[in-house]
Amino acid sequence: MRIIGIDYGGARTGFAISDELGITAQGLETLDSNGSDKMILKKIDELLDKYNIDTIVVGMPYHMNGDISERAELTKKFIHKLKCKYNMLKIDYIDERLTTILANRTMHFLGVDRNKKKNIVDTISAVYILETYMNRNKGI
Repeated sequence: MRIIGIDYGGARTGFAISDELGITAQGLETLDSNGSDKMILKKIDELLDKYNIDTIVVGMPYHMNGDISERAELTKKFIHKLKCKYNMLKIDYIDERLTTILANRTMHFLGVDRNKKKNIVDTISAVYILETYMNRNKGI
């Protein structure tokens, strides 16, 4: 069974997926959703058709001091939609603070062109979200 990691955003949403054994996470894509949850849910439907998925984990964007951000409130509503539509799957969330910073550092280290960063930062963030979730469940 696989796990999907989601970096849910207003304009773009990044997706990552685990391998069958739940050991590694790999980026899938960044969807330009322009605030449309319907587009994101359609993408999840496609992933469910393609992969054997049992869990969806979404990054929760808390403020650095742990307070709930406006974006976190929207993310909670999105997670509620997921739980309603995909009630046969485990739906979870994990603190995503600093994942975008880590993604930007990774791209800088790899020498990714500035113009391409916008298109992949959310995918890399989704990988970090998924890795954090998998490590937490392994007790790492």
